[in-house]
Amino acid sequence: MKYFKKIIRYAIPYKKYGILNIICNIFYALFGTLAMLSLFPMLRVLFNKTEQLNIKPEFTGFNNIGNYVENYLNYFVTQKANAGRRCTLFMIILVIGTFLIKNILDTSPVFYHLPSRVIKDLRDDLYKKTITLPISFFSEKQKGDTMARITNDVNEIQSSFLSILEMFIKEPLTIIFALVTMIIISPQLTIFVFIFIPISGYLITRVGKSLKSKSDRVQKEQGTFLSILEETLGGLKIIKGFNAEPIFDGKFKDSTKRLFRFSNSLLNRQNLAVPVSEVLGITVIAIILWYGGRMVLIEGTLDTEIFLVYMLLSYQILDPAKSISKASYSIKKGNAAAERVLEILETESTIKDVPNAIDKKDFTSEIGIEGVSFKYEDEWVLKDFSLKVPKGHTVALVGQSGSGKSTIANLLTRFYDVNQGAITIDGENIKNVSLQSLRGLMGLVTQDSILFNDTVKGNLLVANMQATDEEIIESLKVANAWEFRKNSRGYQHQYR
Repeated sequence: MKYFKKIIRYAIPYKKYGILNIICNIFYALFGTLAMLSLFPMLRVLFNKTEQLNIKPEFTGFNNIGNYVENYLNYFVTQKANAGRRCTLFMIILVIGTFLIKNILDTSPVFYHLPSRVIKDLRDDLYKKTITLPISFFSEKQKGDTMARITNDVNEIQSSFLSILEMFIKEPLTIIFALVTMIIISPQLTIFVFIFIPISGYLITRVGKSLKSKSDRVQKEQGTFLSILEETLGGLKIIKGFNAEPIFDGKFKDSTKRLFRFSNSLLNRQNLAVPVSEVLGITVIAIILWYGGRMVLIEGTLDTEIFLVYMLLSYQILDPAKSISKASYSIKKGNAAAERVLEILETESTIKDVPNAIDKKDFTSEIGIEGVSFKYEDEWVLKDFSLKVPKGHTVALVGQSGSGKSTIANLLTRFYDVNQGAITIDGENIKNVSLQSLRGLMGLVTQDSILFNDTVKGNLLVANMQATDEEIIESLKVANAWEFRKNSRGYQHQYR
């Protein structure tokens, strides 16, 4: 879990949700056991085995705790029976109440707030890191792989986070409360359970299948943020060239907020569904029924009604045992996913501002390329290339494909850094100029036309977030694009 431990740091800001989660898990496990025990007084009355006790029993030690619990329940029922019909009504309310509280706790959103918030922050940081890493990082990776890390791998981490909460808190507490009660009821039968339950839990995990329901809203929202991500990776030069990272960072965060809300709703609905009983689970219950039945019918060492409660408690252990086995496998998968995600989060950007970088406001004299040499991998693309471009002049670079024309543009915008030589603006090495101000001095037109999934106005604001409507209209006229509105009925709406 060494990789997954690094992800857990995202839970620190939400430790209050972690505390609430633990408290809810404790009460869930407690009321899960009490719900089964609440059936005992009713069964004693139905089987007419309630011994009339008017004197409250005294606790004499843990050696006689089983007799003490039975005598106390008899005393309790006796006192309520004196009230007439209210006894039956009270016991019915007791049974319904404990089961209701248990199920309310089981479907509480508290169980999912912590992992959902952690995953939201992780996904936001992963996206922000993606748009701040240099172009060279993504030239070595496929877009699909990067998208898989932000989508599938992060989802795997979320499943593992839930598995950790279940494996170390919820399910062990449920098993402990149930086993302690079962030991009190019948130590002899519980020894048999200790041997058989782990084996059956392992077998159930091997052959069991989990059912996954789908939500249209979640799928649509996943498509939305995948679309934003694909546009970001495809138009990374445009975003970086016009310092538009905040625009797309904001869009992505808005999408993840909606996905966070929809996913929580989906998880709540999934946990209201009734789990399907596996054949092996029924087999375990049948064997315990056979073994315990001998104690009731032949040996006479166990009362019928207490054995029925015992059966319910043993059945309650099966699901947690199965969940712990599944959680162990899920955590292993989550650890592998965390390793892939951390590869991006922990990658240091090779292109960043030097300490006390110059914030250059304008361009006054010339651009200088002085003895520049550059290679992407092993072969030199440029070697000892020099050029000076005075302000107001136009220079065209002509050459065959692969001769280094685009490379010069990439070096000038610092999408890559030169291996040898220097590029200067007004005599200042661009490595000493902040990336924000350097790219703010430039306009960038790439070889491929890119339109982001936004209005016409939204696309133009990528270049200048502070541009007014008048400036946008003027730029459309200069580009001979203003006349397009005559050929599109929806243009005015799209522009707005």
